[in-house]
Parts: sequence; structure tokens; C-alpha cells
Amino acid sequence: MNTLTRPTTAPTPARDARSAPSARPTGFVHDTAAVFVRETRPLIRDPFSVVFSLVQPLVFLGLFGPLLVGAAGGDVASTLQWFVPGILVMVALFGTASTGANLLFEMQTGSHERTLVAPLSRGALLVGRALKDVVPLVIQGTIVVLVAVPFGFRLDVPGLVAGLLVLAVFGVGLGALSYTLALACRNRDWMFWMVHQTLLFPLMILSGMLLPLEDGPAWMQVAAAVNPLSYLVDAERALLAGEFGDPSIVGGVIAAVVTCAIGLVLGVRSMRRAR
Repeated sequence: MNTLTRPTTAPTPARDARSAPSARPTGFVHDTAAVFVRETRPLIRDPFSVVFSLVQPLVFLGLFGPLLVGAAGGDVASTLQWFVPGILVMVALFGTASTGANLLFEMQTGSHERTLVAPLSRGALLVGRALKDVVPLVIQGTIVVLVAVPFGFRLDVPGLVAGLLVLAVFGVGLGALSYTLALACRNRDWMFWMVHQTLLFPLMILSGMLLPLEDGPAWMQVAAAVNPLSYLVDAERALLAGEFGDPSIVGGVIAAVVTCAIGLVLGVRSMRRAR
């Protein structure tokens, strides 16, 4: 007796691709969270790298601090109150301006190309990376302040929280700009580091984070007036002192928001054009 069997049809690749859960398009927020988690995992697995990155800011704090006390003829506590906020801005500057080097390495090894073909929003690939930079920034900034407290730094907790929030907004924008530079340089490491070093130290010196610029030459004060970091440093000094009515805070917030907006716009545009 012959048995009748129904012919089976093999699923087409197109049907499999549509039915596969990993191939379904997801929302921007979900994609950003996925990229954020992916980029944060190395920090969790190797927290020592976050602490090791604090060596340079702590060296500046330990060496420049006593020099400022002697030069200004003041006490240690007042000097730290002026100097520690500048160190926090330095942490944000050094920690986020060089993050593009990680993306540069991924492009050279082919890892970045594999993420581009994943069912993720191109914009989320950039925003998730930039948000990841906030994690070490907040941890390192908190450690710097806690280290300075036993030496006379007056801690204002609401001011510290507000100051770290402003730095986080600025750090997202600067990190996005660093990724934009990496996408523009691609296989030319030397160009990335040349631009990085050419801009980093003039911005740092002309911000007044290490030394006061009031007694400097006129051209240096003019350059500081157009340096967004100088407004950020002044705002951090007011916030960490708990002086929430200081008008310099408005300038710092504007500088952080504008940097964040410019960085994200340029970064997302570059990521969408990446191949």
C-alpha cells in the first residue's frame, strides 16, 4: 500500500532571514543600550584600567598643588578648592578625547566592519559608544575628589553630582568628536594622534585649569575667552563649591551642551557614511 506523503518545501533564505530574531530591526533606544552594554563589558572585566588612567591626573594634583600653594601664598584647603575642579575637567578631557583610538583599532582589525552589517542603527553605534565614556569619567572624578578631601578639600555633595553631570554631557560630545576623527583618519594612526596632540594641550593650558590666566598676556586671555573648556572650568569651580547662583555655571552648561550637540551630529553623520 502506497502512502502518500506531502511534499515539503525548504524555507527560503529570505524567509529565514525575516524569521530570525537577530535580523529583526530594533528601536534606537534598544540598539543604543545594546552597544552601551557591549562597550562597557571590558571596563567591568578589567576595572584596573580605569584606576590606572587616574595616574596622570593624580600626579598633576600632587605636584602642581603644592606649587600653587607656594606661589599664591594661601593655604592648602583654598588652593585645592580652586585646583580640584580643574583636575576633574582634565579627567574628562584626557579620558574622552582619546577614545577614538579604540574605534581606529577596530577598523584596522576588521571588527568595526562586522558591527556595521549588524541589524543595529548606525546612530546607535555612535551614541552607545559615547555614552560608555561617561562611566569611567564619573568613577574617576569621584575618586579624585575623595582623594582630595583628607587634605582639606570641602566636599559639597549636590555640587559634585551637578558637576559630574555637566562633565558627562561634555564628555559625550568630546567622545563623539574623537570617534568622528577616527572615522575620518581610518588607517592613518599618525593623523589621529597629530590632531589629538595638537589640540589637546593648547586647550588644556588656555582653559586655566592648571594655572590662573588673569595675569597672562592679552592674547592668552583672548584665546581663553573662545575656549569652551575655560567656561567649563569656571562652572565646575562654582558647582563644587556649592555656589549654585554663580553666573559662570550658565556658561559652563552652555559650553557642555553645545559640545555635546556638535559632537553627536557630526559623529552620527560620519557613522552613517562609514563603509
